Amino acid sequence: MALLPILRYPDPRLHTRATPVREVNDEIRRLIADMAETMYEAPGIGLAATQVDVHKRVVVIDVSEDKSELLALINPEILERSGEHLGEEGCLSVPGIYDKVVRAERVKVRALNQKGESFEMEADGLLAVCIQHELDHLEGKVFVEYLSQLKQTRIKGKLAKKARITA
Repeated sequence: MALLPILRYPDPRLHTRATPVREVNDEIRRLIADMAETMYEAPGIGLAATQVDVHKRVVVIDVSEDKSELLALINPEILERSGEHLGEEGCLSVPGIYDKVVRAERVKVRALNQKGESFEMEADGLLAVCIQHELDHLEGKVFVEYLSQLKQTRIKGKLAKKARITA
């Protein structure tokens, strides 16, 4: 396993739409293991392949307290959404920035697991929010794009200043 570099907003590669995984093989399973290690190290609760500059429809999520419930979703798609949830979100690609975003409270998702088997699941609360957030990444969208133009401009400025200081 290896730690992968996480792209930082506003890197244009974050806007690349991910392509479907054609075959769940050892390469994809290795990607999932590397993504999980990267997510836990960051630390975060979700990571999309797009964020590590791999443009395949793969996400890893673990919202458990003890980091023992890794969920890998390959070629995920949301089948149903219901309710509304306004909550504060952050993102490993937008470090140190948090803001409120409206998402569905509950989702039903279909995906492939690491064996290539199709499954469906329902999620609510934090897991539902995380799934929607990570699937946005697969479509080339970062959570700050739900915010006003003014907030986006301020965030870009703040991140650019932080990058200059640490460079």
